Amino acid sequence: MVVVASMAQTNPVKILFDITSKDTLAHQTALRHVTMMSKAYPQSTFEVVIYGSALPMVVKGKSSIEKDLATFAGNKNVSFKVCSATMKRYNVDKSQLVTGVEVVPDAIMEIVTKQGEGWGYIKEGN
Repeated sequence: MVVVASMAQTNPVKILFDITSKDTLAHQTALRHVTMMSKAYPQSTFEVVIYGSALPMVVKGKSSIEKDLATFAGNKNVSFKVCSATMKRYNVDKSQLVTGVEVVPDAIMEIVTKQGEGWGYIKEGN
């Protein structure tokens, strides 16, 4: 007799995705990961932290995934956060961001703080 056990999620997890790449394929990959995981694990929390060259990922009219990002606006389990220092460096104002994207003072501190709180960490890129 063979017994097959399913690997069901018993406890919600918190996962942080770090993206700095300007490569739109990396943006699409990050979005795909968050989309699939948030559907598969609806009780878990996911945060994408965007900074550096990845800034266009969340800028209206420049983002290759703008429409898809907007679908997460209001989703309490998925957030997209962009670095204020990066925005300042690239002269991007909050009004230029895709709907639902939040601003954090410093992306690296956001990541370090979340890791200190026990969040899992994924570096996105291609």
